[in-house]
Amino acid sequence: MINASGYKVWPREVEDVLYTHPTVAEAAVIGAADEYRGETVKAFVTLQSGQQVEPAELAAFCKANMAAYKYPREVEIRDEMPKTATGKTLRRQLRTP
Repeated sequence: MINASGYKVWPREVEDVLYTHPTVAEAAVIGAADEYRGETVKAFVTLQSGQQVEPAELAAFCKANMAAYKYPREVEIRDEMPKTATGKTLRRQLRTP
């Protein structure tokens, strides 16, 4: 759970909205440190092969489809997500810069 300015944000909610975007193949959401809000929502995304999209476009898509305090303030597009041997996303590795 992410505590953004006292509001509770479940990463799964944000990921579910990102998965509805046609260019998104995988999504992982974490809480990133923010000086003003305490924590802020940050999304990591991999794209479908051959697709292109700007991070700002994904953030705007989320903002249009969910509450204003839940949408990701930062979106990072990656080639691949760090995974365990069983295929689970390693969120701890996403937290380290």
